[in-house]
Amino acid sequence: MTKYDYIILGAGASGLMLACRMSQDTFFDDKSVLIIDKVKDKGNDRTWCFWEHGEGEWDHLLTKTWPKIFFGSDSYSNTINITPYNYKMIRSEAFYKSLWKQINSKSNFKFVEDMVDNFTELKNGVQVITKKGNYLCSKLFNSLSNSVVCETQKKYPILQQHFVGWFVKTKEDTFDDSVATFMDFTVDQNENTRFMYVLPVDKKTALFEYTLFSKKILQGIDYEIAIKDYLNSKGILDFEIIEKEKGSIPMTSFKFSKLNSKHILNIGTAGGWTKASTGYTFRNTSKKTKELTSFLKRETDLSKFHKKTKYWFYDLIFLDVLANHNEEGAALFSSMFRKAKTETIFKFLDEESTLFEDLKIILSVPPKRFIQAFFKRIF
Repeated sequence: MTKYDYIILGAGASGLMLACRMSQDTFFDDKSVLIIDKVKDKGNDRTWCFWEHGEGEWDHLLTKTWPKIFFGSDSYSNTINITPYNYKMIRSEAFYKSLWKQINSKSNFKFVEDMVDNFTELKNGVQVITKKGNYLCSKLFNSLSNSVVCETQKKYPILQQHFVGWFVKTKEDTFDDSVATFMDFTVDQNENTRFMYVLPVDKKTALFEYTLFSKKILQGIDYEIAIKDYLNSKGILDFEIIEKEKGSIPMTSFKFSKLNSKHILNIGTAGGWTKASTGYTFRNTSKKTKELTSFLKRETDLSKFHKKTKYWFYDLIFLDVLANHNEEGAALFSSMFRKAKTETIFKFLDEESTLFEDLKIILSVPPKRFIQAFFKRIF
């Protein structure tokens, strides 16, 4: 069996970000790295959005930025200037190509197009079994999710951020492309947390994404009907659907870190890098891969990488409330955006807030459900 210093399972955002950062650091020049995925060229299979303060390292790959966001509900609606932040969009095809260009420039990196059957930790490394061969490595980074482990436990609630999106194009100028609709809860809630997410790329093109935070996935037709009804309500009747996307992202405070070991580290969604309370993954993955690259230069035990923070508990309480009272999601978010500054909300969700800013967020949401969830967890 061929042995490598590092094997990365999965060539999605987390796997490629990690490989790219390693390829840019001379520390890894004498290390052999293998990336395994069943498909290399994934195309535009993802649209990632994130808010960011000022300029960022991925700005050269951005499809679009918005200086303003719209939040809408029956109780509170507002168009908000989010300066000094911008809301940013990256399409995955350009992102993948850029990272692969950097990774391919290093001869010590190799890619194998194959499907992983399983991997096993050994005394001094890891064995990976694929459809086409077997491999050994000193350290394994796994971004392939094993949903069974998470879904069979009962201690931590699991919601899904599930969605279907249409990129639509109109013949006439229709959209205000300076404003991204962050959450529009004016759609029928049907005892769930449901909202429309609208990203105008230009005045004639926009992504309309019908999104839910709930336990159960809908039938495909249900998302499509909701998008069509929303377009009709906005008077958008003459349009062409130029692209579709769909997805389901787990929202949970399950302790993925317990699945890590000395030689195996789960990364990306498989490692719990998705922000449990929002389903956002891209920005957190960007930060985590940078931290991991530095960690590997000073430490050999991968189980020591994860650090528990106060935000894990905040997310847990939030998900307890949303799991048990899913129909109250619109009221919860409306209260937060009405009472707290957007900059404070962003800092809190980015896990970069002070205790004083945490308190502002805590005081901005209806207290009853959170107090109930807090004491239930404590006792």
